[in-house]
Amino acid sequence: MRSVRYFNTTGPCFEAEHYMLPPEPRLPEAREYIERGFYFVVHAPRQSGKTTVLETLARTLNAEGEYVVVSFSCEQMRTAETVGDAEAQLLGIIAEAAENTELAPEFRPPDPWPETVPGNRLGMALRDWAVRCPLPLVLFFDEIDTLTGDILVSVLSQLRTGHRLRSRGKFPHSIVLCGMRDVRDYKAASGGDPDRLGTSSPFNIKVDSIRLDDFTHAQVAELYEQHTEATGQKFSPEAVQRAFEASQGQPWLVNALAREVVDKMRVPVSEPVTDGHMDEAVERLIVARATHLDSLVARLHEPRVKRIVEPMLAGTETTTGPTYDEDLSYVRDLGLIRQSHYIQIANPIYQEVIARVLTGHVESNINVDPRSFVTPQGRLDFGKCLTEFVDFWRLNGEILARQQTYSEAACQLVFMGWLHRVVNGGGLIDREYAVGSGRIDIFVRWYLPDRSQQWEAVELKVRRPGRPDPVTQGLVQLDGYLDRLSLPSGTLVVFDQCSELPSITETPSPSGRTIILLRI
Repeated sequence: MRSVRYFNTTGPCFEAEHYMLPPEPRLPEAREYIERGFYFVVHAPRQSGKTTVLETLARTLNAEGEYVVVSFSCEQMRTAETVGDAEAQLLGIIAEAAENTELAPEFRPPDPWPETVPGNRLGMALRDWAVRCPLPLVLFFDEIDTLTGDILVSVLSQLRTGHRLRSRGKFPHSIVLCGMRDVRDYKAASGGDPDRLGTSSPFNIKVDSIRLDDFTHAQVAELYEQHTEATGQKFSPEAVQRAFEASQGQPWLVNALAREVVDKMRVPVSEPVTDGHMDEAVERLIVARATHLDSLVARLHEPRVKRIVEPMLAGTETTTGPTYDEDLSYVRDLGLIRQSHYIQIANPIYQEVIARVLTGHVESNINVDPRSFVTPQGRLDFGKCLTEFVDFWRLNGEILARQQTYSEAACQLVFMGWLHRVVNGGGLIDREYAVGSGRIDIFVRWYLPDRSQQWEAVELKVRRPGRPDPVTQGLVQLDGYLDRLSLPSGTLVVFDQCSELPSITETPSPSGRTIILLRI
């Protein structure tokens, strides 16, 4: 019998309906900050659980009876054209949220709100409500970063002005701004210079910006264990590990993978969920490219996203400039890259989706039958894959490369498009790429008839005019990659812009492994 609860991938989670982790431990600083009357920012990428955490915290604090807490979304205000319209909409949203919270009459906002000139209505309304309310008033502004320009400046400025009154009970005791971006980008969105955040910042009263972190491996296991307790169906340790590796704990992906296995693939409850099931779920998720993934893909052609992602695909250093730090912060806040000094795509699923999107038009121009690369024994004829790629590149490579919007990584993207067209349906491809690495590592897992796997490892490099030949460095790097995979051989592909004579030769690596060197 299936559990009433399920893995949620749409909207906030509710304990009675969904498998979910306790929200408050994910934001441990919040309660202390509220008790101290702080104004602060909570930010994380889309569908990371921000709304779930805020709404659960609001319900908990209201039940404890020491504060009046109202959580509401500013998303509807994106259609407002003037400050006056925005204030009217926001006050309506707050009033409706307060009604839905089922506050006692003495805690509700004034009805009607006090009237004053546009640009001051929000501040006066919140001041009036705070004075009337017998308990300290706490407000959660969710989706605050949907506001832009003068409207954003006005809202933040009115909150900043009222902040000094809160200690006297004449303004909300604590305010939380929640959105995808940190407060630095609020300044940019309001039309200001994000590099000059001094007293001119429209929200320089915030005590902290807290990022809601992704799940740890232990939290993924804890979430999946709830399904086991409800149904008896176990997730093997290998399945949990595979889910964590593929998602790196991104909450939506963690839930989506489990939902794919349980609700879409319908693995019988009597069977444990294995890493093989999770592999299939990862591939299905990538192919389906649900709304969450599509929303990230839509960002790829934004100039500041491209400035960060393109060097990763090319393995080159980023070009620093006056907006580099802000570009990097923005792409991190989107959740596209990891929260670390090492610039790398956030998780393997995003990594694969990005690569497939950018190589899609290449695949559509490849007229080959993938079955022609399979031997009678069911193996992938990788040598044939390389030789036929040479012919394909001669006829189409430069034209397809010129069509790439990510021109710096065009050669690599064309090869990846070819390889995916050949492997698609019979195996899987894992890719590793990062800024400054000087290469892309590709790992092909081909499924054999006896359920074992054939593994092939490829490293891609580019030799550009005026730069040294990368073969020596590539052999060393490939050696390290093969060592990680415990493979005795591999392939090094060098797109040589200094030569027009393609060649396929065999050469030893520094440790004595057999390396196929394709220079094209």
